[in-house]
Amino acid sequence: MTIALASPSLDLFDSWSATVAEFGGVHIDGAGLERGVVPDRAACEAFIAKAELYGAADAELPDGHVPCDYFWITDDDEVVGFIAFRRALNDWLRSYGGHIGYSVRPSRRRQGIARAALDLVVDRARAQGYDRVMLTCDEENVGSYRTIEGAGGVLSGTVDRPADMADDLTGRLRQYWIEL
Repeated sequence: MTIALASPSLDLFDSWSATVAEFGGVHIDGAGLERGVVPDRAACEAFIAKAELYGAADAELPDGHVPCDYFWITDDDEVVGFIAFRRALNDWLRSYGGHIGYSVRPSRRRQGIARAALDLVVDRARAQGYDRVMLTCDEENVGSYRTIEGAGGVLSGTVDRPADMADDLTGRLRQYWIEL
């Protein structure tokens, strides 16, 4: 297994499409996609344009949005997940989203992929001069909070999930900081 971060590209369209489809229309953390997106070529092209815009240093983004680097997590040439590094926190992200969001396709979970990708993004953040990054996860998501804790995350608190957050989940979110 060789986990890497790839910039979104049409070269990986077939693998990207299969990965998005495997999620079955639910919200995909870190993917930068709207819930229920149809993973066709037009959607892929639109997302690539979005990733380029949000990754540009001088981009004018919609109100409430922050600069973000979107990556496709790959194992060799297969897209196996998604991870996003939000380079700033607004009020909503400071409470509910954090700097980093990620998802691994269901058929590839429990293989260390999320941890490897998180380590790569944390290394990037450190190289860019960040001294700490925030992540959140569902309180019930044992795999995710173990991944975050394994990467050095320290629990700073929990908050109720906001009503406008994607999916039909309820409950609390765990908030973590990783010191770099």
